[in-house]
Amino acid sequence: MDASFEYVFPSIRGVQAGREYYVSMCPLRLIPKVFLFDEEELLPEVRAQRIMNHARIPEITRYLLENRDDYVFSALTASIDGSVRFRALGEEGEANRVGALHVDMESRFIINDGQHRRKAIEEALRQDPSLGGETIAVVFFLDRNLERCQQMFADLNRYAVRPSRSLGLLYDHRNNMAQVAKLVAMKSETFKDVVELEKTTLSPRSRKLFTLSAIYSASCALLGTENADSIEEAGATCCEYWAEIGNHLPEWQFVRQSKMTAGEVRRDFVHSHSIVLQALGVVGRRLLEVEKDKAWKKRLQSLGELDWSRTNSRLWEGRAMTGGRMQKASHNITLTANLLKQTVGLELTLEEQRAEDAFMRGEHAS
Repeated sequence: MDASFEYVFPSIRGVQAGREYYVSMCPLRLIPKVFLFDEEELLPEVRAQRIMNHARIPEITRYLLENRDDYVFSALTASIDGSVRFRALGEEGEANRVGALHVDMESRFIINDGQHRRKAIEEALRQDPSLGGETIAVVFFLDRNLERCQQMFADLNRYAVRPSRSLGLLYDHRNNMAQVAKLVAMKSETFKDVVELEKTTLSPRSRKLFTLSAIYSASCALLGTENADSIEEAGATCCEYWAEIGNHLPEWQFVRQSKMTAGEVRRDFVHSHSIVLQALGVVGRRLLEVEKDKAWKKRLQSLGELDWSRTNSRLWEGRAMTGGRMQKASHNITLTANLLKQTVGLELTLEEQRAEDAFMRGEHAS
């Protein structure tokens, strides 16, 4: 190897499965220039990566640029196809693990994990070159062949599991509406102690009646936004509205009073499911727009007269349910909200009326 034409990465040397690998901190400005990803034109069987989803790039780029003081990027993983040598600081102990990784400039660096982060870094540097001095961890493996790279990709992603939407919202301190949803779930007398904060689905034996993700979607529908300006004001509005809704749905109260189990209510009634909760949010948004001085509360009294039982297929089939099963599609939310709007005496918008007309003609079945 010609030492005049090589990359030198300060690195720590480790061993996995009997093979050496190296961890280094690389300046962001180096990432787009050095690290490659497979050409998208290649067939899947001769690539070592998935095709890049370009729709993800703007979101990641925006995250990086808008959170300069507290963004977090996990390490990239790359294979080196070429000549390398590791020069340790010493021959014994820890000094033998720390040193410099010398890589021939003719070598290729192929991203095994992190291609979207790499592309987002490239886009962010174009908009803000000052990012170039910051660093990201890179784990280097020595490339054996295409088969080895493909196996690495499969292994790196084998046990990767996205956190549930509820857990993501619980830990999200940047999204104001996530903060509002948490405030409502924890402080509202309607939802306090009956909201599952981690899981997005509830088992039949769960003691919780709602999920945090359902509270989030319903509150966004109520406020008509996913970006509340004031967490306190938005939270107060949501708590007041959902408290009034709870006054007309006795089964919600029965769960808190231990007169019914959450599983029984979810099994027998539609109003504890996320689609109906979101539809109630849609109704609430319109009520708050047309009614002033709390007059909207009187409108909600008629909700207590509805038969919310899932056995009432005449009312809910084709709207909140299909074949007796709860549905979450957007048209189901619209049709459920239509029914609730008509119940509280609200007019439908032109778009909602078109959906209602199609439903009445039986086109919903298609």
